[in-house]
Amino acid sequence: QLHLVEPGGGLVQSGGSLRLSCTTSELTLNYYDIGWFRQAPGKEREGVSCISGSGGRTKYADSVKGRFTISRDNAKNTVYLQMNSLEPEDTAVYYCAADMSFQTQCVMSAPAYEYWGQGTQVTVSS
Repeated sequence: QLHLVEPGGGLVQSGGSLRLSCTTSELTLNYYDIGWFRQAPGKEREGVSCISGSGGRTKYADSVKGRFTISRDNAKNTVYLQMNSLEPEDTAVYYCAADMSFQTQCVMSAPAYEYWGQGTQVTVSS
């Protein structure tokens, strides 16, 4: 069992920045694909970004390309989601998810991930 923790959410004004973290104290995340997903009220959960465990390849949803950056610090056993130029439409609960990495490219599909954090609220005010 892998318990993920996601510190870093909060309230920010439009145009501002936040950095979310995804970490665990139980196992190394080095060999896991990590995905970030979000769910706004009344909407389905959507993939935001992912990073592969092998090779560190990344993917982004079109809605966040150029504004969000996913990265991993293996020494700190943490994956980050740097969110810049935030918009009210980015308001959602953000979840990180992990799955053992067997492919060179991660996927932004929720069913592909076995382990999930509890989520952190990100609110962007206009």
